[in-house]
Amino acid sequence: MNITFPDGSVKQYEDGMTALQIAESISPRLRKATLAAEIDGSRADAFRPIAGDHSIKLLTWEDEDGRWTMRHTAAHILAQAVKRVHPEAKLAIGPAIDTGFYYDFDAEPFTPEDLEQIQKEMEKIIAEALPLERFEMPRADAIKYFEEKGEPYKVELIQDLPEDAIISFYRQGDFTDLCAGPHVENTGKVKFVKLMSVAGAYWRGSEKNKMLQRIYGTAFEKKADLEEYITRMEEAKKRDHRKLGKELGLFALMEEGPGFPFFLPKGMVLRNTLLEYWREVHKRYGYVEISTPIILNQELWHRSGHWDHYKDNMYTTVIDDEDYAIKPMNCPGGMLVYKLEPHSYRELPLRMAELGLVHRHELSGALHGLFRVRCFTQDDAHIFMTWDQMEHEIQNVVRLFDEVYSTFGLTYQIEVSTMPEDHIGDKETWDFATDTLKKAIEHMGKSYVINEGDGAFYGPKLDFHLSDSLGRTWQCGTIQLDMQMPERFDLEYVGEDGQKHRPVMIHRVVLGSIERFIGVITEHFAGAFPTWLAPVQVKVLPLTDRTAQVCDNIASELDELGLRVEVDHRNEKLGYKIREAQLQRIPYMLVVGDRDVENGVVSVRSRKGGDLGAMTLDAFKEKILEEVKTRARD
Repeated sequence: MNITFPDGSVKQYEDGMTALQIAESISPRLRKATLAAEIDGSRADAFRPIAGDHSIKLLTWEDEDGRWTMRHTAAHILAQAVKRVHPEAKLAIGPAIDTGFYYDFDAEPFTPEDLEQIQKEMEKIIAEALPLERFEMPRADAIKYFEEKGEPYKVELIQDLPEDAIISFYRQGDFTDLCAGPHVENTGKVKFVKLMSVAGAYWRGSEKNKMLQRIYGTAFEKKADLEEYITRMEEAKKRDHRKLGKELGLFALMEEGPGFPFFLPKGMVLRNTLLEYWREVHKRYGYVEISTPIILNQELWHRSGHWDHYKDNMYTTVIDDEDYAIKPMNCPGGMLVYKLEPHSYRELPLRMAELGLVHRHELSGALHGLFRVRCFTQDDAHIFMTWDQMEHEIQNVVRLFDEVYSTFGLTYQIEVSTMPEDHIGDKETWDFATDTLKKAIEHMGKSYVINEGDGAFYGPKLDFHLSDSLGRTWQCGTIQLDMQMPERFDLEYVGEDGQKHRPVMIHRVVLGSIERFIGVITEHFAGAFPTWLAPVQVKVLPLTDRTAQVCDNIASELDELGLRVEVDHRNEKLGYKIREAQLQRIPYMLVVGDRDVENGVVSVRSRKGGDLGAMTLDAFKEKILEEVKTRARD
């Protein structure tokens, strides 16, 4: 058989050889490193015989699909360990995910002691280096097999497959699971694993189904990489925005409104400061701001296409015997604003921004702090333009994104999301829009990856995945091209030729959701927001009762400059007050004692630099105002 390698070279091998044997023929080291194979573009077991001519890529830990395969096998090892320790547990599903793997079980809640025991059993299974064997059964036999095993969730999965389906299984020692594969050759290839947490998860993601126990874990090829990952996750726990939000008095999540966050006074300061910056940037980039109603009639949502493509996520109500919907998106309101008056090509591009409150029905099991909520404020904008303005406007939005993200010290990767199965409009229009997005960012010298089939139902998009200080990624900004909604709403402008034309539209968000972005930057900065953004910028600490009035005067002077300042008059030791201010991540503390008053100075402590020594109040004002003006980061 002829095997074509990624570099284009072709070599001949005997029919029936495996990818592992092919790797061995190249080098024993490559044989040892090979976890799986990519055969004609599809992942496959490296231990299965190959027949006929194919293109092959040998997958190692350096390849995403190689890591996926090892972690997929780790999920099976987890299931095997659970069945050994808790034989009564019922198996559900267990995929690999970006950072590791998980497996869902119908079982009593797992305790930390259970996880420790399961971890030890997994390590035994890895040490046993059990070979993975793939075999198949007809659908009816597969159903009978799992019925006899007492595994109802596996039976349900198989029953959903076509009657003529041939079902694949993988066996490792005393454990067999329903699986499409691929897997590594034996459990010993998995190397280093760590169980991380337990969470509840509805069977098949539906809150109508039973809540299962989901065990999360991760697997790495090297112990050092695993230890680094665990350290990073421990740091992430400390930065959890839900924990910091409570400690810093930013927001609250209450049982009376699951998924509907309450912003507290300090959280509102943070939020409003963020929005002031947002408005400043958008004014410079030529946007006008609008506001549209939260509730609009159902006919509008039929016209926009949301009722046909998004109604399961919408809240509805009845007003005066007419059906209405609470908006899940701001776009249709923006269309109505555009239609209020005629437009000329001379006005275009018209950039309309909106901080619009939207509501979406999310499953209760999916809610997560500020990251996944049921109501949030989208920092939306809709840009109406001529066809020949498209590339320039996309680039203009990207430049705005660059400015905003760099202010917070966030980097990004761009993803081009293409036409999904559920879409409106013809393929030719979609292809043109997708090519325009690609060209716009290529001409800016920016790279991207393709995310097939993940565009909005009305058009392709650019998704901006932000990287924070821990290297985690967050999907926040997006730029979506739309030729469909202007058509549906019969939007027009009068061209240079005096004729009516259809504008093209961009939907875009920079922060994505104000709530989510606050969650992201809370974790990114570990609650230690830059001085310009901090809810409290200065804490004034009187050293004695005699300096209390001086401290109040200092606070008044700073307040007049627009700085956010508090005075700690409590009868506590100075060390205690400093420690509390540090826990609140306050950028600056001004300690004022009798000698400071005599010398006309304040003793300055910085969150970042510690004791900065004595300086005049005017010198301190100049320093902090410069930080605020330039939006400097620590």
